[in-house]
Amino acid sequence: MVDHGFPTQHTTTTTVTTTTTTTQPTIRFDSSYIRTLPGFLKVSQVILSLLGFICITVSSQSNSSRGGWFNTVAMGGFWFTGILLVFYLFHIIEKFSKIPWLKIEFIFCVIWTAFYLLASSLAVDYARYVEAFGVAAFFGFCAMVAYGYDAWLKFQAARSGALAQGQHSPKQISTMTSPAY
Repeated sequence: MVDHGFPTQHTTTTTVTTTTTTTQPTIRFDSSYIRTLPGFLKVSQVILSLLGFICITVSSQSNSSRGGWFNTVAMGGFWFTGILLVFYLFHIIEKFSKIPWLKIEFIFCVIWTAFYLLASSLAVDYARYVEAFGVAAFFGFCAMVAYGYDAWLKFQAARSGALAQGQHSPKQISTMTSPAY
């Protein structure tokens, strides 16, 4: 007896999606990173940190505790961000892609946002005595915004599973199988 409700043959299609990570482990200079948003943010953070540092250093009260704290924050941001910028420009980040760069940068940016908030607030409070502290505070608050926005971008990228440098490329493989009769 033949069951007419069931087909005698059928085809099963299986689609498998895999993600491959494409990185080039060669060190090479690529200035196009500066034209991206993260690259622009890093360049602006380095410049703002340096300008704030110069403002405090040339003031008459550069050896005060507020000036020392601001300069510590500014130089910490300048060197760490400057080194990361060089790493991105020469694709060293891509060479060492096993290191969780996005999480490291996220944590650093969050800490430096808080540090710049504190250092700039202390500097602006002291600006009534030394005008250079007010200018440094302006650069510090601008740097704080740049680090805060960069932290947000790093958080979003880390959450989505993106790479710091390099790319994920999805590959679909379709296979068709039919049962043997």
